[in-house]
Amino acid sequence: MDISVFRTFVSVVDEGSFAAAAGRMGISRSLCSKHVADLEADLGVRLLVRTTRKVTPTAAGLSYSRDLRDILARLDAATETVKAATASRSGALKIGSPIFYTLKVLQPHLLDFMERYRGIQLQVVLDDGTSDIVGDGFDAVIRIGNLADSTLHARRLHAVRILLVASPDYLARAGRPERPADLLRHACLHYTNLPGNLTWPLRRGSRTIRQPVRPSFSSNNTELLHSMALNGRGLALLPEFIVGDDIAAGRLSVLMTDYALPDLPVNLVYPSGKLMTGAMRSFLDFAAGLRLT
Repeated sequence: MDISVFRTFVSVVDEGSFAAAAGRMGISRSLCSKHVADLEADLGVRLLVRTTRKVTPTAAGLSYSRDLRDILARLDAATETVKAATASRSGALKIGSPIFYTLKVLQPHLLDFMERYRGIQLQVVLDDGTSDIVGDGFDAVIRIGNLADSTLHARRLHAVRILLVASPDYLARAGRPERPADLLRHACLHYTNLPGNLTWPLRRGSRTIRQPVRPSFSSNNTELLHSMALNGRGLALLPEFIVGDDIAAGRLSVLMTDYALPDLPVNLVYPSGKLMTGAMRSFLDFAAGLRLT
């Protein structure tokens, strides 16, 4: 039943008159009377005694109005709490983010966010999978890669370079690949979340080649692939934010620089903004000002 029916009944009890209650509710007297009649019919009990001079509650009606008044007060308080949180940009915020990306790129910015918005209780769930944003209760998730068509909103944060790398030890044993077809004779460390059926996309100019590979090892975790590459187990396509320090220190070498995996977008993905909380709006505003690399 519509909540306005309950409010109308409580107003009639408070005012002792359908006309006065109708004025308080901003509805017609006939609609006010109908609301109460419908409520009595639904409950199967008389709630009011009507006379030409006044309206008084029955014992059941008085008890019911007291219970309703308490329920409505709690409902109004809960509503005001949510509205206040939205207005003040406070409250709980649950964000999903890839593990290594969070640790290498996002972490210092999260510290800044927490310092700026002390009223927000931030929860970051580290997950390299594709979480169900709505089903798992996330306000937003960060996803690396091209997004499938979706009713969700996405805000692009930046793009990441993907590099083909291997350790000097592996290259000393297996040689350096020079062309895409050379990958077929190499041990390839394959990221299973990469689109395509055991192929690696390599770009030269405006042309993208889907090069088949024969993985010697596969995983959905980039940190594990990174460790395998460092330990000389094969070639890997990995984001620059993961391998940048290793390249600078000589622990990994960049290969086939004439070819490249197209840069991958990093997006903040979130449900429709129609019911957006103040905490989520704060995070969107904060993310818009970030300079991520």
